[in-house]
Amino acid sequence: MKIYIDGQFVDKEDAKISVFDHGLLYGDGIFEGIRLYQGCVFLLDEHLKRLELSAKALLLDLPLSLEEISNVVCESCRQNQLVDGYIRLIVTRGVGSLGLSTRSCVKSSLVVIADTIQLYPPEIYREGLSIITVPTRRIAPAALDPRIKSLNYLNNVLAKLEAEQMGALEAIMLNNEGYVAECTGDNLFIVQGNRIITPDPSSGALRGITRQAIMEIGEELAMPVEERNLTRYDVWSADECFLTGTAAEVIPVVKVDARVIGKGKPGKITLKFLDAFHQRVSQNGTKI
Repeated sequence: MKIYIDGQFVDKEDAKISVFDHGLLYGDGIFEGIRLYQGCVFLLDEHLKRLELSAKALLLDLPLSLEEISNVVCESCRQNQLVDGYIRLIVTRGVGSLGLSTRSCVKSSLVVIADTIQLYPPEIYREGLSIITVPTRRIAPAALDPRIKSLNYLNNVLAKLEAEQMGALEAIMLNNEGYVAECTGDNLFIVQGNRIITPDPSSGALRGITRQAIMEIGEELAMPVEERNLTRYDVWSADECFLTGTAAEVIPVVKVDARVIGKGKPGKITLKFLDAFHQRVSQNGTKI
């Protein structure tokens, strides 16, 4: 396995960064998770645009142009002979001295990992997922804007730990006001009648790339997605529920906090979106 680090591809065993990298010391950096389908990188331009905006928000200079980063991503897939897989694109503040000041960080660092991934067992996609709500709250947008996809994921890690301790594979995180924000690694959608609803980003939800694809699919299917505040009651009483994410794709949810959603199996609207998404991944990619 070959990993790209600052201009060269190295073997997995030799892929190392400095202990003085501020990405390690302080979580000072950004990342994107990207999927490769049938030799095409799905929505690469959208991921790179979000990376650029995250970098701008953090006053972080990208070490390469977006076109150059795109080429590195594609070459990483070729180096590892991947046809389908997952790409982790990371930009850190780079090596600096101890202390929060970024002035000692002369150059940012770029890492690209291209590998395979399986987030959930195949049967979960057929039968649906059972999730819970955890106590850990989503960081308030006023404290850290959720549009910044930073390396600071401790909040989500804690929530994931709580879910796993309760035997759940995923969990809902609420914001400080008690509204649904998102799950630990996925965006959440519910279906009420013919209405498809997802939390507004102002609730603390990431503007996920897959989330946006689902919203575009909703327009195409004449089932537009509404963004608004959701409570746990809204989720519990929904006819259907599903999660979206780059790694998870589109996954049905059939039980939340021990409450059966709808008929306890993937709903017809969820399956319609899932089918449309699978069609889209074969049509919207950058060929490696």
